[in-house]
Amino acid sequence: MNNTERRGYLYALAAVLIWSGFILVSRLGGISPLLSYDVIAIRYFTCAAILLPVWWFKFRFNLLNIKLVIVSLIGGLGYALCAFNGFEQAPASHAAVLLPGLMPLFIIILSSFMNNEKYQLEKWMGVGLISLGVGSLLWQRLTGQDAISAGHLYLIAAALCWAFFSVLIKRWDISPWQATVSLALITCVIYLPVYFLWLPKSLSMLSLPELGEDILLQAFYQGVLATIVQMLFYVRAVQTIGPATVGSLMALVPLVAGFSAIFLFGEELSVNLVIGLVLVSAGAVLSHSNIFQSRRKETCPT
Repeated sequence: MNNTERRGYLYALAAVLIWSGFILVSRLGGISPLLSYDVIAIRYFTCAAILLPVWWFKFRFNLLNIKLVIVSLIGGLGYALCAFNGFEQAPASHAAVLLPGLMPLFIIILSSFMNNEKYQLEKWMGVGLISLGVGSLLWQRLTGQDAISAGHLYLIAAALCWAFFSVLIKRWDISPWQATVSLALITCVIYLPVYFLWLPKSLSMLSLPELGEDILLQAFYQGVLATIVQMLFYVRAVQTIGPATVGSLMALVPLVAGFSAIFLFGEELSVNLVIGLVLVSAGAVLSHSNIFQSRRKETCPT
């Protein structure tokens, strides 16, 4: 392994850790005095404040493009409202199964219909494993004393929003920079006036001293690490070691976030949850691999 590849793996590992931490920090915000609407406002205000001068002075493009507005409404506003309401009502270990598990599943299914993409056998086998993993978790809820909560449904909807966003940015050839800036600025402009005028909130001048640590944590992680730094690491890793390898490494997110949540928040450890975490991770690895294609090349070199 040369130095360039080594750096690529380090970028990918950093993206895995930040994405895993996003699930944990978001759940921490969900059980704090902050409301989900507060966390969304903190996230996009911070991110927009950082990216606005960069966009204005160095890499300006037309933010009023209807395609950018649509993907921002879906991947920014829609995803955030669903995800953070989900983190408020469902355990982080369950989010570790549902979000990183359902995202590749929905992306593969949607892109096959919307973009007419053809996938190899390993992709659909990965989808099958992910489906079994998610089904294992939901089956436990359906057959146990605890029913599927609104939080679980919100997380499923969040994964669907992100899948639509991912498919559309490829269909419309939107660059990572355009996607990142549009999500931050357009979502901020649309959401913040509604938040300040009509939505319930815990933030006020009187609450700032009491909630200071919670606000700073969410601002730094949501507005800087999860939206800007993670995206840069992810893109650099893809450019260096390829999307298939990066996708396989990102499959570590359910395991890292899921088991960390059990220890950090004292969430229930069940057989179904462990099965769900393992199957979702295995399915994500398989869906990003080319194992059967490689074997076909070896047996049929022509």
